[in-house]
Amino acid sequence: MRSKIVTADEAIALIHDGDTLSSTGFVQTGFPEALLSALERRFLATGTPRNLTVFAAAGQGDGKDLGLNHLGHEGLLRRVVAGNWGRMPKVRRLALDNKIQGYNLPQGTICQLFRDLAGGKPGTFSKVGLHTFVDPRYGGGRINPITTKDIVDLVTVEGEEWLFYKVGKVNVAFIRGSTADTFGNITMEREALTLNNLAMAMAAKNSNGIVIAQVERIAERGSLPPRQVKIPGILVDCIVVAEPHQHRQTLNTQYNGAYAGEYRVPRPAVPAGAVDERKIIARRAAFELPPNGIINLGVGMPEGVAAVANEERILHLLTLSVESGVVGGIPSSGGDFGTGVNMDAVLDENQQFDFYDGGGLDMACLGMAECDAAGNVNVSRFGDRLNGAGGFINISQNARLVVFVGSFTGGGLKVAVEDGELRILEEGKQRKFLQQVGQITFNGQYAYDRGKPVYYVTERCVFRRARRGLALIEVAPGIDVERDILAHMEFKPIIGEYGIMDPRIFSPEPMELAAELLNMSLPERVTYDAERNILFLNFEGMYIRVAEDVKAIWDICEQRCKAAGKWVGVVINYDRFRIAQDMIDAYAEMDRYFLAHYFTKITRYATSAFLRAKLGEAFSQRNIAPHVFERKEEAQAFLAASRAGGADASEAKGDHA
Repeated sequence: MRSKIVTADEAIALIHDGDTLSSTGFVQTGFPEALLSALERRFLATGTPRNLTVFAAAGQGDGKDLGLNHLGHEGLLRRVVAGNWGRMPKVRRLALDNKIQGYNLPQGTICQLFRDLAGGKPGTFSKVGLHTFVDPRYGGGRINPITTKDIVDLVTVEGEEWLFYKVGKVNVAFIRGSTADTFGNITMEREALTLNNLAMAMAAKNSNGIVIAQVERIAERGSLPPRQVKIPGILVDCIVVAEPHQHRQTLNTQYNGAYAGEYRVPRPAVPAGAVDERKIIARRAAFELPPNGIINLGVGMPEGVAAVANEERILHLLTLSVESGVVGGIPSSGGDFGTGVNMDAVLDENQQFDFYDGGGLDMACLGMAECDAAGNVNVSRFGDRLNGAGGFINISQNARLVVFVGSFTGGGLKVAVEDGELRILEEGKQRKFLQQVGQITFNGQYAYDRGKPVYYVTERCVFRRARRGLALIEVAPGIDVERDILAHMEFKPIIGEYGIMDPRIFSPEPMELAAELLNMSLPERVTYDAERNILFLNFEGMYIRVAEDVKAIWDICEQRCKAAGKWVGVVINYDRFRIAQDMIDAYAEMDRYFLAHYFTKITRYATSAFLRAKLGEAFSQRNIAPHVFERKEEAQAFLAASRAGGADASEAKGDHA
């Protein structure tokens, strides 16, 4: 049998004009540099192959010359379908100059397309991309005027809108592994990520195409443990052994055994950084972290949330994940982004996005380049600056909670914290809150219609996507709304009552966030006044995220009521209180239980008119009398008046059942 081990030039000679090429890689990790550079070398020497279509999920390269930048030559490419364009400026220039056809599709959907093509399917059905620039009603992901063909269709299935993504067959797959035997069985023990290598190889093979694998070493056939083989030799046509400089684990790192899961490293002690705008934003976002939740942190400013979690000693309460396939552990940043250490698992990239798209993420914290009055966010295109969406659309549309983070203005912003108050020393030159974003990567109205909580966190204020648009809900101490916020926005947000950002955010000391997230202070929040026979529940600043939070309240309240030994009146402080939408029914059921067994009447108060209205609406819809007042004194007076009027336990049960 002909040997599958060939030189890079011999393998590249098998590519024909007009072929569709898929290439592996994630940002600066795992791309087949030896194969891509050989393809460029052949084209520059011979002028062939020509008019290739390139099909790539994540960005691949250094953002300058390496990776997919080797293909940035006029005539070599005809069409590019990619999730990220920021890592390949030479190819991007061809698209912006109208020299090639270009599409930007969600990264996760491209990963799933590889798998579906491998299964002989004509494309992929998904809701990901609805009401964004990928939706054919908003441009269908087309990048330039020369790109006219629709590869995304809007379809209706059983009365619901879906997108159908269709891309033709894969003729050539560039994949990458660690060790290949002489038959082509490939292991990935030294790779940081497994990515879409298997799905791409299957897609090419089942399209009657060829699979070219870049590896770093060769073993005898039959010597590789079968459970370590990630791509079987039946799928592989050519094996190219790369030189070490073209097979780095990441662009930053030749090889790190911890990235390959060989060993676990001690958790690093991160020194507390200065309280600048980035840390303020990360700290405020960290208040949204769900205990025991599964979280995706985007690249850039969201990475600071992990640093805050480490500083607050709560990383063990969270499971961080990366769309590259990393689950658990500590995600890497910078040039090693996409890898991690101390991971629980590393999944194929398409499987990770299956989990994300199905709603597996409890929270996503993502960057925010532009935001508009409707709560739409743009991170993908700014005129001639084409970055691409990457996995942003998959993640932001499907996480249960989305927190966007970014400085209020860009380009030179300087701030300082003095005596616990924020001062704007120099305003940024670039406005980020615009009347309308240049491209819709995230649709605020679509998120609101689906009941998704969305927050927009900056160093000086916090917004929330409300029914009519962007609503101001918190302001940093020391910030003047007119001078420091409205004067630097192209629209006026909804402004009602708003709170002050937690003062701990602006202190150099740790925030003691563990107690906040785990409700460890709950016993201190529940006190019984025996003289007045009132149970006081101080839920100020509390966030009910999961069923365990409701149970914790249930248990402590029942304990205190049993100790009292009689029916009690209840006063609850709901200032800055929040509850996840899917926990409202469980919370209401708890109220009904206590009204039937322990409480004569529940009175509530909150200084926020918005919160009073929301609480009143939520309780009324569930047939529980709200009795939500503005001040504690009003709530207590109402309770006293009810008693004076002869309200007893049986009447209370009749009123509130």
